[in-house]
Amino acid sequence: MVQSFKNKLIKIPYYLPYLLLFAMGGCQMNYQPLQQPSARPTPVAFIGSDDSTSIGTENWHTFFDDPYLVHLIDTTLAGNMDLQIATQRIEVARASYNYSQGFLMPQVDLAASAGLDRYGKTTLNGVGNFDTNLSSNVQGNLLIPNPTPDFFLGARSTWEIDLWGKLRNRRKAAYIRFLASQEGRNLVITSLVAEVARHYYTLLSLDGELEIIQKNMDLQQNAVELVKVQKLAGRVTELAVQQFTAQLLNTQSRQRRIQQQIIETENQLNRLMGRFPQPIERGKSLQEWELPGQVLAGLPTQMLTRRPDIRQAELELQAANIDIDVARASFLPSLNLSAYVGVNSYRLETLINPASIAAGLLGGLTAPVFNRRFLKANYGQSVAQSRESFYRYRQTVLTGFSEVVTNLRGVENYRAVADLQGQEVDVLRKAVATSNDLFAGGYASYLEVITAQRSVLEAELALISSKQAQFLALTELYRSLGGGWQ
Repeated sequence: MVQSFKNKLIKIPYYLPYLLLFAMGGCQMNYQPLQQPSARPTPVAFIGSDDSTSIGTENWHTFFDDPYLVHLIDTTLAGNMDLQIATQRIEVARASYNYSQGFLMPQVDLAASAGLDRYGKTTLNGVGNFDTNLSSNVQGNLLIPNPTPDFFLGARSTWEIDLWGKLRNRRKAAYIRFLASQEGRNLVITSLVAEVARHYYTLLSLDGELEIIQKNMDLQQNAVELVKVQKLAGRVTELAVQQFTAQLLNTQSRQRRIQQQIIETENQLNRLMGRFPQPIERGKSLQEWELPGQVLAGLPTQMLTRRPDIRQAELELQAANIDIDVARASFLPSLNLSAYVGVNSYRLETLINPASIAAGLLGGLTAPVFNRRFLKANYGQSVAQSRESFYRYRQTVLTGFSEVVTNLRGVENYRAVADLQGQEVDVLRKAVATSNDLFAGGYASYLEVITAQRSVLEAELALISSKQAQFLALTELYRSLGGGWQ
């Protein structure tokens, strides 16, 4: 009777082979390798430049030859909050990579457990334990009590064997994203270097505008004094005095407006440097600066290998493609091993007995059957994210080319604009001197003097703005060529 009962227990159901075949069939994959959209060829040279040397390869310490600006950039890179955040993102990516490495090794945990089971007399364990206690070989501490305690002290381990490279690919994707996070930090550095330079040149431009306005205010003040004397002499009316005075007041209001702009720009720089508002030490005004004689853009291949945003987008694309392989491997069976070793006993006093040493090993092959909808959705999401990364990479490359060409042409065009405006300023300054002489001699009206003074002021301010635009374009060209992070 007992033997017949045991035969029934080990008898394999006739439908088990069909169930295994069904499970293995659920693992089949019909997904072809991902085909990315065709990429358009990149230009071999920038429009208006065929040089092989690029200013993007220069270190920013040498590219910016102003010691005040270099000090500001150093201070910014040491205290900027955005850069500190980018550094922590690298640490997050590093931890994610270390986390993914752990899946390739067995997971081992120390375990201590205690349990209590009360078996019914008509249960399999209850009948077996009762029958065992009747044996002459079971005496003393070997008798099985009811309720039955269960004590275990040892180690348990689980390990997924990486049959299809799923875990290795997951680790590889995490490592590539770690590299991408480093490029993200480099991108923050290039942006900060360029932004500090932009604010600094803006300050120098505002200083130049203050100098111009102060000089014109002195001229206008002299004109007011002169026209008051001429009014007393009966040569002009009160209207002339009012017109000259109004022009002086307008220039004084401009002075106040520029002083406020200087404070705002200084505070923006202080915020970038991570410090509270304070005056910014700087050099001579932008009126005394001249652009370098030649600006070299180099070849597009140099820009592609140097710009941190392009390098980051390329790495993100590689990681997204690897994610597809991970999602594809999820359809295949996985082999898991479980093991334990330790001491196990149903009596606490015999737990540390050598006879209580126990060990076990179990291997299992699992395959997805009823959760394929989730796996398909995950695979589709990975494909979509890969294509998104591809288009983002192409968009970043196009942005890079556009920025380089725009700023390269901008440097030359603003240089020509500044040259012409310089000639205009020289002519208008002579016109002011001529109008003053003619007005003093009675051959010109006061309106002509006012017009000449206003024209030279506007021309001088326009000239300083063009010089600022030159240096801003040069700074943006340096950044767009991948300079500033090394």
